[in-house]
Amino acid sequence: MVFKRLWGKGGDGGGIPLLVDTVIPDEPVQPGGLLRGEVVLRATDRDVNVRRVKVKLVANASPALGKNAEVDTESGYVFSLFLGTVSLTVEKGRERRVSLEYRLKWETPVSEARGKRLDGVRLAAYTEVEADGIEERTDSDPLRVGATPLHEAVLDAFAAAGYACDSAQIDELGDIPRAERHFSLRQSFRLVDTLAVDRPDRPQHLEVTFHTNAVGCEIFVRKAALFQKKWNEKPPCEYYTAAHHEVGRVDFEAKVRQWIDEVAALPEEREDPRLAQYDLGRPSVWCET
Repeated sequence: MVFKRLWGKGGDGGGIPLLVDTVIPDEPVQPGGLLRGEVVLRATDRDVNVRRVKVKLVANASPALGKNAEVDTESGYVFSLFLGTVSLTVEKGRERRVSLEYRLKWETPVSEARGKRLDGVRLAAYTEVEADGIEERTDSDPLRVGATPLHEAVLDAFAAAGYACDSAQIDELGDIPRAERHFSLRQSFRLVDTLAVDRPDRPQHLEVTFHTNAVGCEIFVRKAALFQKKWNEKPPCEYYTAAHHEVGRVDFEAKVRQWIDEVAALPEEREDPRLAQYDLGRPSVWCET
């Protein structure tokens, strides 16, 4: 364990010391799954009345400077916040453990796929303790969120078609038009064509965005605009759906090959970036022209 000493304001000797450490298992949790852990509180000099322990889950957290380059700075976009406990007393010289259990939202961004860390994604858990004169977070803890089987089945199908997942990106305030969302962020996967020399007619880069819920995913595929963050200024995209229960039952490789051909036929830019609407004659296509 690595405890952080929190000092309060005022009190005898200038403060109320409390040692805090958050322990999150070093294993990935999938969106929709349970995140478990515990917060360990230790009072060294006197009894401490703890009013509240809460945990923030943060995306785009900045890495700290140092040899380990672990995330431990107060930064990033808070996409989930939950309480660990309220109203407890940590007696002098004693230790109290607060269990953490929180079900991740389906839209939670992922930090790894097939056990491999995704470049461009940084997730962290910040623990905040409110006690006698204390309101300060502990050192942050890296958070591992693994891709769902549906994410991986689709990405594997792209890989089989020659498109390797190069990295991912999380955009704050990244709403998708006409998609019911609980987070104001969007995660896109960047795919690079490894067969570009043999197939110059195919897009060199693709951008795949998953909007995930309990049933499955809405999947948006477009020619990548790697430096453009605003959705309505990106190239037009194709829109597809897939269900979680289809993994292992549907030939996603065949579907993805068709998707690639359809995306390749789209124009590079929309005529008016302010417009984004469904083509009611072809509801599977997201028209942004």
